[in-house]
This record gives sequence, C-alpha cells and structure tokens, in this order.
Amino acid sequence: MTQSHLITTAEQLAGLFDTVGEASLKKEVSYLHPHYLAMIEASPFAVLATHGPDGLDASPRGDAPGFIVAEDQHTLLLPERRGNNRIDSLRNILHDPQVALLFLIPGLGETLRVNGRASISVEPQLLDKLSVDGKAPKCVIRIQVECVFFQCARAILRSQLWQRADAGRPAGIPSAGTILAALSNAAIDGQKYDAELPARQRATLY
Repeated sequence: MTQSHLITTAEQLAGLFDTVGEASLKKEVSYLHPHYLAMIEASPFAVLATHGPDGLDASPRGDAPGFIVAEDQHTLLLPERRGNNRIDSLRNILHDPQVALLFLIPGLGETLRVNGRASISVEPQLLDKLSVDGKAPKCVIRIQVECVFFQCARAILRSQLWQRADAGRPAGIPSAGTILAALSNAAIDGQKYDAELPARQRATLY
C-alpha cells in the first residue's frame, strides 16, 4: 500500500460517499423512543463497546429478551451477570464512561445502536430488580442515553446471519478446549475442558 492510496482527510473521505439521505438523519434521536424501546425489549443479545487505557473493547452480552431494561426514556440498565471475571468492560468504564451498544434481534434485519455514558452501581434495589432465579447481578451498568438510531438491514442481509444460525457449528472451527490447549502449550487439558464445559456453563449462567 502506497501513501497515495491512504485517506487522511475528512474531505477525501467525504468524496468516497454520496450525500447522507434524509431517513438516515431523521432516525437519530437523543432518547428512547417507544419504537426503539420495542426493539430493546425484543433483543436477547447486544455488544457493549468501551474504551480504556489499553484501547478499545467489545463484549457480548445476552440473556432473555429485554434483559437490558429501560429505567426511563434516557436511561438503560445493563446487569453484569457471571462471566470470566476479566471485567475488561467495567474497568474501561471507570477510565472512560463513554460506551456504545449494538442490539441484535434474531430474524430482524435492522439492528439498534445506542451511545451514551455509563456508571457502575451496586444499589441494592437495582440488584434485586434485575435478579434472575433469585441470583442478583454482580453490579449494574447504568447508561445515560445520548444517541439512538436503527441501522439498516444491509449488513445482516449480506451476511445471511439468521439463515446460517440453524446450520450448526461450522466445520473446521476449533473448540474452546483446542484453542486453550494450543495457547497454553498443553498446560490446559483441552479435551477435559471441552468435556466439562457444557455442565459448567449450565451451572454458572447466573
């Protein structure tokens, strides 16, 4: 790649694209419109993007549809369930409260994007409100919404994401145990890890 092929200015970048359509501008709001709330309530999966001292991070979050709760038209509550205890996203929020969420809804082409500022709460009432089967989240990420808009379906259509969902595990993709055995130089027993993983995941979902 030569320097002459690099885009380095906003003017060069703008020259690559057409004018933004009216619909792409009108769909953006600074609050949780009822139509956008309906999408959040139907979504069982979201990606949380954060920024910290070591750079950017994107973390998958999932639960029953509506697991991210609207406290009001300007606030979302994201429970922090059991996971790998790396807490990358939480540490990043302490460093930089700016976050972004991408909501996906199986079978729907449109996705929903939410940008805002986050804080971390262990308020007992919140923990109790977002408990599942009597098990409270470790904490709750409260997101003050600043920007909300839906993303058109082109990415989902091109990827055929939902059509591929029922095809089972793709051939040639290594298991978690296989990856861990390789990266740990066999210090982790990959076969044992894979054999125990389903039961461990069932027992530690919440």
